[in-house]
Amino acid sequence: MASSTWHVEKRQSLKNESPLSRDLEHAPETGSLSIVVLGASGDLAKKKTFPALFHLYRQGFLLPDEVCIFGYARTKITDGELRNRLHGYLVPGKDSSPKQLEDVSKFLHLIKYVSGSYDSEDGFCNLDKEISEHESLKNSAEGSSRRLFYLALPPSVYPSVCKMIKTCCMNKSDLGGWTRIVVEKPFGKDLESAEQLSTQIGELFEEPQIYRIDHYLGKELVQNMLVLRFANRLFMPLWNRDNIANVQIVFREDFGTEGRGGYFDQYGIIRDIIQNHLLQVFCLVAMEKPVSLKPEHIRDEKVKVLQSVLPIKDDEVVLGQYEGYRDDPTVPDHSNTPTFATVILRVHNERWEGVPFILKAGKALNSRKTDIRVQFKDIPGDIFKCQKQGRNEFVIRLQPSEAMYMKLTVKKPGLEMETVQSELDLSYRQRYQGVTIPEAYERLILDTIRGDQQHFVRRDELKASWEIFTPLLHRIDKGEFESIPYRPGSRGPAEADELLLGKAGYVQTHGYIWIPPTL
Repeated sequence: MASSTWHVEKRQSLKNESPLSRDLEHAPETGSLSIVVLGASGDLAKKKTFPALFHLYRQGFLLPDEVCIFGYARTKITDGELRNRLHGYLVPGKDSSPKQLEDVSKFLHLIKYVSGSYDSEDGFCNLDKEISEHESLKNSAEGSSRRLFYLALPPSVYPSVCKMIKTCCMNKSDLGGWTRIVVEKPFGKDLESAEQLSTQIGELFEEPQIYRIDHYLGKELVQNMLVLRFANRLFMPLWNRDNIANVQIVFREDFGTEGRGGYFDQYGIIRDIIQNHLLQVFCLVAMEKPVSLKPEHIRDEKVKVLQSVLPIKDDEVVLGQYEGYRDDPTVPDHSNTPTFATVILRVHNERWEGVPFILKAGKALNSRKTDIRVQFKDIPGDIFKCQKQGRNEFVIRLQPSEAMYMKLTVKKPGLEMETVQSELDLSYRQRYQGVTIPEAYERLILDTIRGDQQHFVRRDELKASWEIFTPLLHRIDKGEFESIPYRPGSRGPAEADELLLGKAGYVQTHGYIWIPPTL
């Protein structure tokens, strides 16, 4: 007879599942650091990547005796010419102090430039030679140096560039060193193209080496979401379908495509904003509490909530296109590409059953802001008869003027028992005077250097996000949804407000406007 004794086998930790996942641990990193910006002559690199690197340098996170920054592109220019092009993006303005100008000069001298094709070994072998010379000058032991490749490039060249990096520019990782790649959105146009791209890159690099960047995950108040939800007892019992009526995540811009019409027309507002930026914010609002703050535990919960989203209903979508969009000569005359979209997501789980999540994004609207608006349900047995004034709301302003405030009903000062809407307000500019809020790219590049993937999109997370939107996007591409014209400077199509007040059950507050406090 077999023994009935229980045998308990301890599950192996993640770090033993892949030889490269020790990147996530605190391995000693004493070797030189080479940061390669591919697409160095492009707008993204000049406006975002290099300025973020400069700010990290000024704050002491990039040490001049360890780091060298390489620009790589097809453009045939010299080190000096690249430095001259970058200078204007790094100097804060005409009133720059001598110290600031000196810092810019010292930083620019850390930058070297290599010219080459994105699909030829010659250029990448030359790049590897330059990196190796830097590592030799810093006396890095073989295999201990660190190589970070930032692909500020269109996704169409990701496969060839990654293949060239793998063939020519890898660092040996057996002595604490590493090679990591950072890839920008858009990561595919639908589920099939995203999976194809993931497979092509996944055949060359393991998941701990791949950092799919979404700069919204680097924003101060987005990073605050987990702290707000899981470090405050106040919110834990309220954050569910019993108390919350609806949640809005809204992105507004008060300008149009601004000369990017041809590029934007290939994607539209859902691919450009909603499927990535707003959906990442949605995950942090709706996910369950992770086991710990380890990146994999957090990303596991994000995947779970994405997989709980029901298929999007036709009557819970409104698309719009601002009048004048097609006047851009790079936009087709009969383009149906939406510049505005409101989409309702519904989550099929115990916490959120019946609560609509409204994701809204638009260009050429009446304001510029991004915020999360959590509206609570009506008070049962309202003895003050104040429901017409509006519901309680918790609002998180992501940009501009970072803030969070709670809309409350309070007694109006005076002799009469009258109620009025007011707020509890935490405005960052007022509360944290003199504190500089880092740019999103600064945080995320520093995370890649530290090997922290918490704020980056994992492959299964990317797949789950495309599974939500691909059916809708394919139907839009086929012309089955019409983009409703709306006037620039308006709130967008009136049908979007009707959807919000009707199917989403949002109750508008009349007569109350939040005004950011002045210093």
